[in-house]
Amino acid sequence: MNADERARIGKITADAIEKLGYLGVGTVEYLYEDGEFYFIEMNTRLQVEHPVTEMITGIDLVREQIRIADGAPLSVKQKDVKFNGHAIECRVNAENPRTFAPSPGKITGYHPPGGLGVRLDSAIYAGYSIPPNYDSLIGKLIVHGRDRSECLMRLKRALNEMVITGVDTTLPLFRDLVNEPDVINGEYSIHWLEQNLKAKTEAGN
Repeated sequence: MNADERARIGKITADAIEKLGYLGVGTVEYLYEDGEFYFIEMNTRLQVEHPVTEMITGIDLVREQIRIADGAPLSVKQKDVKFNGHAIECRVNAENPRTFAPSPGKITGYHPPGGLGVRLDSAIYAGYSIPPNYDSLIGKLIVHGRDRSECLMRLKRALNEMVITGVDTTLPLFRDLVNEPDVINGEYSIHWLEQNLKAKTEAGN
Protein backbone atom coordinates (compact mmCIF):
# COMPACT_ATOMS: atom_id res chain seq x y z
CA MET A 1 0.00 0.00 0.00
CA ASN A 2 1.21 3.49 -0.75
CA ALA A 3 0.95 6.51 1.55
CA ASP A 4 -2.28 7.79 -0.03
CA GLU A 5 -4.03 4.43 0.43
CA ARG A 6 -2.88 4.20 4.05
CA ALA A 7 -4.09 7.75 4.70
CA ARG A 8 -7.49 7.01 3.12
CA ILE A 9 -8.04 3.87 5.17
CA GLY A 10 -6.72 5.57 8.31
CA LYS A 11 -9.13 8.48 7.97
CA ILE A 12 -12.12 6.23 7.37
CA THR A 13 -11.14 4.20 10.45
CA ALA A 14 -10.55 7.24 12.65
CA ASP A 15 -13.88 8.78 11.59
CA ALA A 16 -15.72 5.52 12.34
CA ILE A 17 -14.15 5.19 15.80
CA GLU A 18 -15.01 8.80 16.60
CA LYS A 19 -18.65 8.25 15.59
CA LEU A 20 -18.79 5.15 17.79
CA GLY A 21 -17.57 7.22 20.72
CA TYR A 22 -14.92 4.64 21.52
CA LEU A 23 -12.31 5.77 24.04
CA GLY A 24 -9.30 3.56 24.59
CA VAL A 25 -6.60 1.64 22.78
CA GLY A 26 -7.87 -0.69 20.10
CA THR A 27 -7.03 -2.25 16.75
CA VAL A 28 -9.19 -2.40 13.63
CA GLU A 29 -8.22 -5.20 11.25
CA TYR A 30 -8.80 -5.37 7.51
CA LEU A 31 -7.94 -7.50 4.52
CA TYR A 32 -6.61 -5.51 1.56
CA GLU A 33 -6.56 -6.55 -2.09
CA ASP A 34 -6.48 -4.72 -5.43
CA GLY A 35 -7.13 -1.30 -3.94
CA GLU A 36 -10.05 -2.38 -1.77
CA PHE A 37 -10.14 -3.15 1.94
CA TYR A 38 -12.54 -5.35 3.88
CA PHE A 39 -13.34 -5.14 7.59
CA ILE A 40 -12.48 -8.22 9.68
CA GLU A 41 -12.82 -7.20 13.31
CA MET A 42 -12.00 -4.67 15.99
CA ASN A 43 -10.05 -5.69 19.07
CA THR A 44 -10.66 -3.37 22.01
CA ARG A 45 -7.20 -3.94 23.45
CA LEU A 46 -3.53 -3.76 22.63
CA GLN A 47 -2.41 -6.18 19.96
CA VAL A 48 0.81 -8.19 19.91
CA GLU A 49 1.86 -6.02 16.97
CA HIS A 50 1.43 -2.68 18.79
CA PRO A 51 5.22 -2.02 18.96
CA VAL A 52 5.21 -1.53 15.17
CA THR A 53 2.85 1.42 15.62
CA GLU A 54 4.96 2.72 18.50
CA MET A 55 8.13 2.55 16.42
CA ILE A 56 6.77 4.46 13.42
CA THR A 57 4.79 7.06 15.41
CA GLY A 58 6.91 7.52 18.54
CA ILE A 59 3.76 7.17 20.66
CA ASP A 60 3.84 4.95 23.76
CA LEU A 61 0.49 3.14 23.41
CA VAL A 62 0.78 1.43 26.80
CA ARG A 63 1.24 4.82 28.47
CA GLU A 64 -1.80 6.19 26.62
CA GLN A 65 -3.89 3.18 27.68
CA ILE A 66 -2.96 3.71 31.32
CA ARG A 67 -3.68 7.45 31.09
CA ILE A 68 -7.14 6.80 29.64
CA ALA A 69 -7.92 4.20 32.31
CA ASP A 70 -6.99 6.83 34.94
CA GLY A 71 -9.39 9.32 33.41
CA ALA A 72 -6.80 11.47 31.63
CA PRO A 73 -7.23 12.52 27.99
CA LEU A 74 -5.07 11.33 25.13
CA SER A 75 -1.79 13.24 25.06
CA VAL A 76 -1.89 13.57 21.24
CA LYS A 77 -4.40 14.69 18.64
CA GLN A 78 -5.06 12.81 15.42
CA LYS A 79 -3.32 15.58 13.45
CA ASP A 80 -0.19 15.02 15.55
CA VAL A 81 0.14 11.36 14.52
CA LYS A 82 2.84 11.14 11.85
CA PHE A 83 4.42 8.02 10.35
CA ASN A 84 8.20 7.87 10.32
CA GLY A 85 9.99 5.14 8.39
CA HIS A 86 9.18 1.44 8.32
CA ALA A 87 8.95 -1.20 11.05
CA ILE A 88 8.70 -4.99 11.03
CA GLU A 89 7.94 -7.30 13.96
CA CYS A 90 8.87 -10.97 14.32
CA ARG A 91 6.97 -13.00 16.89
CA VAL A 92 9.60 -15.28 18.35
CA ASN A 93 7.78 -18.41 19.49
CA ALA A 94 9.05 -21.53 21.25
CA GLU A 95 7.92 -23.69 18.35
CA ASN A 96 9.39 -25.93 15.72
CA PRO A 97 10.06 -23.59 12.74
CA ARG A 98 8.58 -26.10 10.25
CA THR A 99 5.75 -27.88 12.04
CA PHE A 100 4.98 -25.13 14.58
CA ALA A 101 4.69 -27.75 17.32
CA PRO A 102 5.22 -26.16 20.76
CA SER A 103 8.70 -26.53 22.27
CA PRO A 104 8.54 -25.93 26.03
CA GLY A 105 11.65 -26.48 28.12
CA LYS A 106 14.71 -24.75 29.54
CA ILE A 107 16.59 -22.07 27.63
CA THR A 108 20.25 -23.03 27.88
CA GLY A 109 21.72 -20.06 26.02
CA TYR A 110 20.49 -16.58 25.21
CA HIS A 111 21.93 -13.57 23.42
CA PRO A 112 19.64 -10.67 22.41
CA PRO A 113 20.38 -8.48 19.38
CA GLY A 114 21.08 -4.77 19.69
CA GLY A 115 21.91 -1.65 17.75
CA LEU A 116 20.11 1.36 16.32
CA GLY A 117 16.46 0.72 15.49
CA VAL A 118 16.35 -2.68 17.18
CA ARG A 119 13.86 -3.41 19.99
CA LEU A 120 13.26 -6.69 21.79
CA ASP A 121 10.24 -7.11 24.08
CA SER A 122 10.87 -10.22 26.17
CA ALA A 123 11.40 -11.48 29.70
CA ILE A 124 13.41 -14.62 28.90
CA TYR A 125 16.97 -15.36 30.02
CA ALA A 126 19.45 -18.25 30.03
CA GLY A 127 18.08 -20.78 32.50
CA TYR A 128 14.46 -19.72 32.07
CA SER A 129 12.01 -22.63 31.75
CA ILE A 130 9.24 -22.13 29.19
CA PRO A 131 6.05 -23.71 30.59
CA PRO A 132 3.78 -25.82 28.37
CA ASN A 133 0.56 -24.28 29.71
CA TYR A 134 0.51 -20.95 27.92
CA ASP A 135 1.00 -19.28 24.55
CA SER A 136 4.35 -20.14 22.99
CA LEU A 137 5.31 -16.50 22.39
CA ILE A 138 8.60 -15.77 24.19
CA GLY A 139 9.67 -12.52 22.58
CA LYS A 140 8.93 -9.86 20.00
CA LEU A 141 11.74 -8.55 17.82
CA ILE A 142 10.87 -5.17 16.30
CA VAL A 143 13.16 -3.35 13.88
CA HIS A 144 12.78 0.19 12.50
CA GLY A 145 14.44 1.81 9.50
CA ARG A 146 14.07 4.89 7.31
CA ASP A 147 12.43 2.70 4.66
CA ARG A 148 11.58 -0.94 4.05
CA SER A 149 14.96 -1.72 2.54
CA GLU A 150 16.91 -0.40 5.54
CA CYS A 151 14.46 -2.08 7.90
CA LEU A 152 14.99 -5.47 6.21
CA MET A 153 18.77 -5.08 6.38
CA ARG A 154 18.63 -4.31 10.09
CA LEU A 155 16.22 -7.19 10.62
CA LYS A 156 18.60 -9.63 8.90
CA ARG A 157 21.44 -8.49 11.15
CA ALA A 158 19.30 -8.66 14.30
CA LEU A 159 18.04 -12.16 13.47
CA ASN A 160 21.59 -13.37 12.88
CA GLU A 161 22.73 -11.86 16.18
CA MET A 162 19.92 -13.36 18.24
CA VAL A 163 20.67 -16.69 19.93
CA ILE A 164 18.26 -18.94 21.83
CA THR A 165 19.33 -22.51 22.54
CA GLY A 166 17.78 -25.40 24.44
CA VAL A 167 14.38 -25.16 22.74
CA ASP A 168 13.13 -24.87 19.18
CA THR A 169 12.17 -21.37 18.08
CA THR A 170 10.82 -19.68 14.98
CA LEU A 171 14.10 -17.77 14.46
CA PRO A 172 15.33 -20.08 11.64
CA LEU A 173 12.06 -19.51 9.78
CA PHE A 174 12.46 -15.73 10.00
CA ARG A 175 16.09 -15.96 8.81
CA ASP A 176 14.84 -17.83 5.74
CA LEU A 177 11.95 -15.44 5.12
CA VAL A 178 14.04 -12.25 5.07
CA ASN A 179 16.04 -13.75 2.19
CA GLU A 180 13.00 -14.73 0.12
CA PRO A 181 12.58 -12.48 -2.97
CA ASP A 182 8.79 -12.37 -2.52
CA VAL A 183 9.16 -11.13 1.06
CA ILE A 184 11.86 -8.62 0.16
CA ASN A 185 9.68 -7.21 -2.62
CA GLY A 186 6.44 -7.37 -0.63
CA GLU A 187 4.85 -9.73 -3.15
CA TYR A 188 3.00 -12.19 -0.94
CA SER A 189 -0.51 -12.97 0.23
CA ILE A 190 -2.04 -14.53 3.35
CA HIS A 191 -1.55 -17.93 1.69
CA TRP A 192 2.10 -17.42 0.73
CA LEU A 193 3.73 -18.93 3.83
CA GLU A 194 1.56 -22.06 3.80
CA GLN A 195 2.26 -22.64 0.11
CA ASN A 196 5.98 -21.92 0.48
CA LEU A 197 6.45 -24.31 3.41
CA LYS A 198 4.46 -27.02 1.63
CA ALA A 199 6.60 -26.68 -1.50
CA LYS A 200 9.82 -26.90 0.53
CA THR A 201 8.55 -29.94 2.43
CA GLU A 202 7.66 -31.71 -0.81
CA ALA A 203 11.06 -30.83 -2.24
CA GLY A 204 12.76 -32.24 0.87
CA ASN A 205 14.27 -28.91 1.96
